[in-house]
Amino acid sequence: VYLLFQALRQISQRAITTASRRQFANRVSENQKLFQEDNGVPVHLKAGTRDTLLYTTTAALTVFGTMYTVYYLLDSSMPKKPN
Repeated sequence: VYLLFQALRQISQRAITTASRRQFANRVSENQKLFQEDNGVPVHLKAGTRDTLLYTTTAALTVFGTMYTVYYLLDSSMPKKPN
């Protein structure tokens, strides 16, 4: 237990910094070229497979939600059978 408190004290005494430890390459110009290229692909699908998967999943969930809503509205509008 003492070691745990000692570790927590050490962590709490460290300086909090906003500087990033890793430097990332600036890829803005690469992305600009990719998104401005006229290749007939819609802009929301230009980033590749991940965008296509996200778009397809969103469309499928929207269609499923709409169908379920219509089903539930039709089911709710029908009179219930007495037991």
